[in-house]
Amino acid sequence: MDDPIVTAWQTHGRLNLEFVAAIPAEALAAKLNGKGRSVGAIVAHLHHNRLAWLEPAALDLLAGLAKVDKEGMLDTAVLQSALQSSAEAITTLLARSLAAGGKVKGFGGQAASFFGYLVAHESYHHGEIGLILGHAGFALDNKTAYGLWNWK
Repeated sequence: MDDPIVTAWQTHGRLNLEFVAAIPAEALAAKLNGKGRSVGAIVAHLHHNRLAWLEPAALDLLAGLAKVDKEGMLDTAVLQSALQSSAEAITTLLARSLAAGGKVKGFGGQAASFFGYLVAHESYHHGEIGLILGHAGFALDNKTAYGLWNWK
């Protein structure tokens, strides 16, 4: 049986990909009041943050993973591929950490706390993206917005 933390991370990853898929490609360049990071840059940031945690925790899991470049931040397929790959690497990191007693190297805490940190961080940015999209005229439909809560 899979560990519930790993299963929950996989659910979060699926919901994350569905969320990104629903963002219109032309909205990836949108910024709040023309300032700050674009929607696509925020999505890339989720991937980059995962990579930053993999570096101290499990360097071997970074093999084949790379940051998203500026052009890729405007390409839904590139963003989804990056998120899928880094989510799989985090799945492996969580499974390894749990099997080895629960500690995540470089995090200073348990795998459950690391999972919570990642979900909280990414969920914050989901809200940020929703706000930017609404202000830019690309408001998410209810199915997408409420879909982030579909953890069943």
